[in-house]
Amino acid sequence: MSEPEDTADAAGLTTGAVARRLGVSPTTLRSWDRRYGLGPAVRAEGRHRRWSPVDIAMVEEMCRLTSAGAPPAEAARVARLRHHPTDPASAPLPLSPQEPTPPADGEGDADAGPGAAPTGPPPEPALRIPARRGGAGGGLPLGGDVRQECRGLARAAVRLDAPELEQRLLDAVDRHGLVVAWEEVMVPTLRAVGRKWESSGDRYVEVEHLLSWHISSTLRGVPFLFPRRDPVPGAAPVVLACTPGEQHSLPLEVLTAALAERGLPTRTLGAAVPTEALLACVRRTGPAAVVLWAQTRSTASLPLARHVAGLEWGTAGARRRPTVLPAGPGWDRRASAGFPRCSGLREAVDTLGRLCEDGARPPARGH
Repeated sequence: MSEPEDTADAAGLTTGAVARRLGVSPTTLRSWDRRYGLGPAVRAEGRHRRWSPVDIAMVEEMCRLTSAGAPPAEAARVARLRHHPTDPASAPLPLSPQEPTPPADGEGDADAGPGAAPTGPPPEPALRIPARRGGAGGGLPLGGDVRQECRGLARAAVRLDAPELEQRLLDAVDRHGLVVAWEEVMVPTLRAVGRKWESSGDRYVEVEHLLSWHISSTLRGVPFLFPRRDPVPGAAPVVLACTPGEQHSLPLEVLTAALAERGLPTRTLGAAVPTEALLACVRRTGPAAVVLWAQTRSTASLPLARHVAGLEWGTAGARRRPTVLPAGPGWDRRASAGFPRCSGLREAVDTLGRLCEDGARPPARGH
């Protein structure tokens, strides 16, 4: 009987450590323990309570279910039943009105006698969750005019709940489409994490990194998980690159995914592309357009944009040049006058789509 206790003492965490991991307060964990029995299964007398991995998984499940809209008492019972099925407090949930009534003794399986024990693994606990709501946002400064999906995404990020982050991001893209999911769900949550980071003395760095990584993973999977248009025949590609020294490549990833949805070819080079590498790519691929992303003024280079715009290829009398699209808050509008500018993702996709389709047509001789 001492083995579970030893294991819990060796691998257990304090209530404060678990609270920090989940992004909730220690008071909340103590309240869940008092009200619903969601506490450490093993407790040593005269010592602080220690949470085992199974105990932590149970309260993680509680966070996930309540964030999805489940009533706390029902979510707690499901969490206990899934992670401590032998706990007497984990009584089976009552059947919901939509569930069939179990057969009476002797009905159902013809080979089972009256009162025979059911065969097979026990069923997963049923839990009817209403329409998903976001909650309070995990303490992030989201403001009052954001979509509810932002609040749920923020709470999952603060808890470092990777499975929930992945599911919420996919749900947002599936429900609203990539452009709306990016502009109205992902970006507001990223900005809120950034503001929290700046005001908390370098805390929440891990939250920002995990959220960014999962957004990046979602964006890269969009062309494969959701329907997209057939490729545009003969369309010239779009080259997407961050300017030298620029590390923020996430906006290029969403633009790449949005163009792929439209069947438009891309060549995405990513962060901090050296000048010579960018010029070599443009010469070799003959793109219809080149997107240069700069997050700050220090990385925006007007001479580079002009140099790329002046590159030519093709036979004499039918030469082509790329259209350069400076993108990002680092570009000053007056300094980049003469280049096309787009106010958002949707406009950028429309503009690049027209350029790609124009690039599929042979140029007029002598142009």
